[in-house]
Amino acid sequence: MNKGVSIALVGATGVVGTKIIQLLEKRAFPVDQFIPLGNSTVGSSIQFNNKQYQVESLKNFSPEKGQFVIFSAGSSVAEKYARNFVAEGSFVVDLSSNFRYEDDVPLIIPEINGEILKTFSKPFLIANPNCSSAQLLMVLKPIHDQAEIKFLNIATYQAVSGTGKAALEELHNQTYFTDSESQSTVYPKQIAFNVIPQCDIFLENNFTKEEMKLTWETHKILDPNIQVQATCVRVPVFNGHSEAVFFKVSREISREEIIEILENSPGIRVLDNPQEGEYPTPVENATDTEDVYVGRIRSQKLDGDTWISMWIVADNVYGKGAALNAVQICEELLSINLLK
Repeated sequence: MNKGVSIALVGATGVVGTKIIQLLEKRAFPVDQFIPLGNSTVGSSIQFNNKQYQVESLKNFSPEKGQFVIFSAGSSVAEKYARNFVAEGSFVVDLSSNFRYEDDVPLIIPEINGEILKTFSKPFLIANPNCSSAQLLMVLKPIHDQAEIKFLNIATYQAVSGTGKAALEELHNQTYFTDSESQSTVYPKQIAFNVIPQCDIFLENNFTKEEMKLTWETHKILDPNIQVQATCVRVPVFNGHSEAVFFKVSREISREEIIEILENSPGIRVLDNPQEGEYPTPVENATDTEDVYVGRIRSQKLDGDTWISMWIVADNVYGKGAALNAVQICEELLSINLLK
């Protein structure tokens, strides 16, 4: 095991930041020095590995103190500080969307394209993918390797935790309190007992930015030749994103072969016995879980083409969509011994 490293966490008290701390502890990441960072939360207390830490000022932080710096504080904070921290010698992992589509910034899911990290010889900036993209591509990659995906249609059903603490409170308040106490301020419409076909802002092409993220990130991480069509929906679920996925492949492939491929792929759990009520749901399978769960797998011929349908569920905060993937990137960097 490598000797302990210094790691700074920006946004340590946030929804994702607290999960990153849990995973660093659970996975016994070798931390020698832990530095929680924030702006409005400076001075607040958090616990890591049975020790108490006070959140320090991001504005006054000296980057050379952190060999790894994880940003979990949104695009504006990352834009202001991330590249400067890299220039000062820190490996930076950013969970915002700010740098994902820039050519010089690798967008990494370790199980899929972690080899890219080995091409660097000095500190650099790494982007963490969108939560919906991460769980989707974890499942598509092993299938794409065996039967090339030509066209992908996806509908996501996204939990409010993906929007942060205020969204969790809004769903709670609208569910349990009267109308006068439960106004919609986070979302454009009431989220409780409702389904909102809008995640993020609408773009000129009438797709939302969240929908285009699925296209852009599928192309950057997996294959630029896959045609993608997406609809992203916000649902009144506290945690765990679900996805109904339909895709056309280059050759005939059976349901049994798909299940075998997925069961032999790391980070994926198949739950597919619908006659016995066995399929993944957010409540059952997306509470502090690391695996991506897959069920309702079907294969059918349509006009001579083979189409695959499936249902994917994962924890979008603790799991592959956010905290877990960021920690795994740090583990990968540690394993290839880039630290001086």
